[in-house]
Amino acid sequence: LPLHSLSAPSALTMRIRRRNPNALFLFVVLSLFTIASAKVFFEERFDDGWEKRWVKSDWKKDENMAGEWNYTSGKWNGDPNDKGIQTSEDYRFYAISAEFPEFSNKGKTLVFQFSVKHEQKLDCGGGYMKLLSGNIDQKSFGGDTQYSIMFGPDICGYSTKKVHAILNYNGKNHLIKKDVPCETDQLTHVYTFILRPDATYSILIDNEEKQSGSLYKDWDLLPPKRIRDPKAKKPEDWDDKE
Repeated sequence: LPLHSLSAPSALTMRIRRRNPNALFLFVVLSLFTIASAKVFFEERFDDGWEKRWVKSDWKKDENMAGEWNYTSGKWNGDPNDKGIQTSEDYRFYAISAEFPEFSNKGKTLVFQFSVKHEQKLDCGGGYMKLLSGNIDQKSFGGDTQYSIMFGPDICGYSTKKVHAILNYNGKNHLIKKDVPCETDQLTHVYTFILRPDATYSILIDNEEKQSGSLYKDWDLLPPKRIRDPKAKKPEDWDDKE
């Protein structure tokens, strides 16, 4: 498992490329499970005081491309007091992060989970959660900031409608090799990424497993067992019939 002894703030970043999806983030949970119990390292339900826990980045401000966050329960809801943070402007970039103490997932199952609702149909944009390293300037947090995990839905046109699951290992970002379709409607959905100490994983949407397997098979974390040598040639006396 490539994610031992992590020291990281949890971070939420959204990049909007064409049309504002009015993405509403309702809660965020990061926890570690053992056989007997679970410890929640970070949980955010965006109740009163959330702005004291989260730092809004200055990313793209100098280009007048930084969007503003709304604190709202959304256009339609079951409880008007159940609020989250929402992107508010077209053609803007969004980045916000919250810090929590260092932890290690060695020998434990890591659960990375959040809920999101796109209140209007999305042309092109992505809403990702990132687990960052501990040595960052939160005010400068942006698209190029190094992270350990990037997870969440990405929609762009008819060709891209997928869940990103990217792991950073040895300083390189590795994309999942399997296709994981994301939800494209205007309802609230819960996205969950589970990483286990036996190097297996599961990706769930609304508590339904959409993909699972081995970290080593579904990401190129390890070098290939065999590397083709372009200079290799058959011996002159090689007999293909043998």
